[in-house]
Amino acid sequence: MFSPKEPFLERGWPGRIEGDTVIQLAAQTLQSFFTGGGVAREHGEYPLADVVFRPPVLHPPSVRIFDRDGDFVFANPAAIKAAEEDPGVPGAKRVELVAGIIGADGAIGGFTPLVEWVAPVLHGAKQRDFALTLGPVVTTPDEGVPPGIDWERLVAYAAENTRLFPGDVIAA
Repeated sequence: MFSPKEPFLERGWPGRIEGDTVIQLAAQTLQSFFTGGGVAREHGEYPLADVVFRPPVLHPPSVRIFDRDGDFVFANPAAIKAAEEDPGVPGAKRVELVAGIIGADGAIGGFTPLVEWVAPVLHGAKQRDFALTLGPVVTTPDEGVPPGIDWERLVAYAAENTRLFPGDVIAA
């Protein structure tokens, strides 16, 4: 997701990077792009230097963060921030993860960096409930799958007894 530097757009548009150009895709959000099968018409072209990257999924339906034991906790989907955005709590520490974004078919449609921010100055669950940095770019599975994680197993476990929606985020 991106927007021109001017005018400021909170959500932005889906786009594809080709060299030093960003090509706007005809979809309202990344979720709608995935729901449409990952195919969209192309619109305008913008020089990379003239755009701002936004979180790839501004309001995911859910965010699940898996631990090393293969279980997960839910994170706050309302706490998504852009890659260059301040987490909002002084002294917060970064926990760097990889996120899979669920596509239209219930499988991972793309991968992006995710930072879970942890603030020891806050108490209890609030230590982890204030900011998640997502993005800035999404790579598709045909561009490569991040190694060392059994993504199929994580998706299957997350989907057990429930339904995953396009835009759901699974991180490990």
